[in-house]
Amino acid sequence: MALNRRDFLKTSAIGLASTIVLGSCVGNSVKDGKKKNLKTNQFGDTINVGAIGLGRQSLSVSRGFTKIKNVKIVGCTDVYPDKCTRYVNDIGGIYREMGIDSDIKIYDSYESLIADPDIHAVIIATPDHWHAAIAIAALNAGKDVYLEKPLTFTIFEGQELVKAVRNNNRILQVGSQQRSDPAFQHAVKMVQEGRLGKILKVKAKFGAPPTPYDLPRTRIPEGLDWDKWLGPLPLYVHYNDDLNPPISLNPRKDEHCWGAWRWYRETGGGFTTDWGAHMIDIAQWAIGMDGRGPVKVIPAGVDGAEYITWIYDNGVVMTEEPLPVSKENGVRFEGEKGWIEVTRSQYHTSNPELQFVRDNNSGEYEEAPAHYQTFIDSMRSRKDPNCPVEYGHSTCTACTLGNIAHEVKHAIEWDPDKQIFVNDDELMNHRLVKYAYREGYTLG
Repeated sequence: MALNRRDFLKTSAIGLASTIVLGSCVGNSVKDGKKKNLKTNQFGDTINVGAIGLGRQSLSVSRGFTKIKNVKIVGCTDVYPDKCTRYVNDIGGIYREMGIDSDIKIYDSYESLIADPDIHAVIIATPDHWHAAIAIAALNAGKDVYLEKPLTFTIFEGQELVKAVRNNNRILQVGSQQRSDPAFQHAVKMVQEGRLGKILKVKAKFGAPPTPYDLPRTRIPEGLDWDKWLGPLPLYVHYNDDLNPPISLNPRKDEHCWGAWRWYRETGGGFTTDWGAHMIDIAQWAIGMDGRGPVKVIPAGVDGAEYITWIYDNGVVMTEEPLPVSKENGVRFEGEKGWIEVTRSQYHTSNPELQFVRDNNSGEYEEAPAHYQTFIDSMRSRKDPNCPVEYGHSTCTACTLGNIAHEVKHAIEWDPDKQIFVNDDELMNHRLVKYAYREGYTLG
């Protein structure tokens, strides 16, 4: 956007549709960096992709990438060797069914994968605490990056990741698939066009913050490098079958649940950063807060707030609370002229003229190729995708501020431009702002 976002919002209806492109690319050229600028289509006929972190989410994302023409997954790595074998069998099997050579190489580490000059881009679908270190290392090695949400584990990591993308002149697409979902795009467009009038409130349903880790110790699966899985985390966390579920190859047995590391304070951000990274992302996009964020966060039960509350300097108030109609995770925009409520399976509105008919026959959500095609288009054009690093960082920061407010149990004020707390220097030492990596680990 050419205009200053704050000045723009003060002088116009919230988010005119013409200010943000809803298609595959934002349209801004990647900023000049310290390293050489890559030319359009410099990859040749085929873009080679490597996958780092091979759990359930990685398999879904990778299946989406196999649907894109002139793109091939050629390498993979994980700290759990059985997952590497499963990945090669599954993704390689898809290629074989398509009549394509299945030559996916297993690398012994992410470092060796990103060092391969024949790999042009990486998919990073590790636990959150590894996101920043691996992504920055890949960017420094000249790779473009598709990075799962939430962008990072701490605010400082996000700041450093933004620098790494721009200094290396690379493409980074955040795994916020709802940005490429026609129903969410339509809802955002209606808000930005002022069809609901001035937005008064946003309700985002995604779930609770994390809780302290309390699972009992169980036996580490054979082959899993648990110490490497923990990586930069400063405190040792003992293994439990729910934290990173074991698998077997013969007989085939996949994870019995999604990795529970998401739900615990020591290893994840709870539903706030898991589903919140999706819903807060859509909310901030719609109200013109991409790249910025809230100025105040109030935890539930404080200052009369029934639900955790985010306040923006354009007057919009967002809460995490159940949606009246959909009863599932999603976003509801309430304006002077009506409301829109959108989830991954439903779309409701008070105004029939703003209705959107959703196609419910698209298969598994993460396998839909639209968001991945956006990434590949951006790689070839060298223009930012529809969820570049700054947008992912601002969304992740908003989620993290919610968790910080929940932990300290009082309202916090934030300057989204300077990215500092207002009148509370002590909070800048909070572990979710920055923590010291374990010895032997560095950021990138």
